[in-house]
Amino acid sequence: MLNSTTLNTTTIDTAEARLGAACTVEQHLRRHGASLCDLLDALDDPSGFAALCDLHGVFGQPIPDTDAVEAALRDVHRVLADQTPSSLDRIGQERGLPASDMILWHGARVSELLARFPHAE
Repeated sequence: MLNSTTLNTTTIDTAEARLGAACTVEQHLRRHGASLCDLLDALDDPSGFAALCDLHGVFGQPIPDTDAVEAALRDVHRVLADQTPSSLDRIGQERGLPASDMILWHGARVSELLARFPHAE
């Protein structure tokens, strides 16, 4: 049976891991956010771009809200996953972006970042 000390330690460990995951997201956005921004801007679903803006807003706080980071990242992931090959081909032709490759790369990175967010048991 778990006692309150074990529960508190588990909660603290989870909170620390979630904060670490949020910091990793912030570092990723500093390096690759411009490319992700270009891609989300080119897509037909404005909610992806809005989610990216939400992420930037969360990181404007002294301590980011890890739930907000995870939720915005999930929204970005959903938008990336919902794209059809034909829409990506159209974006590639209209905007000169390698949209298909960008979706694959950013989708994989966002999936990896989401996997870093533990949940309390």
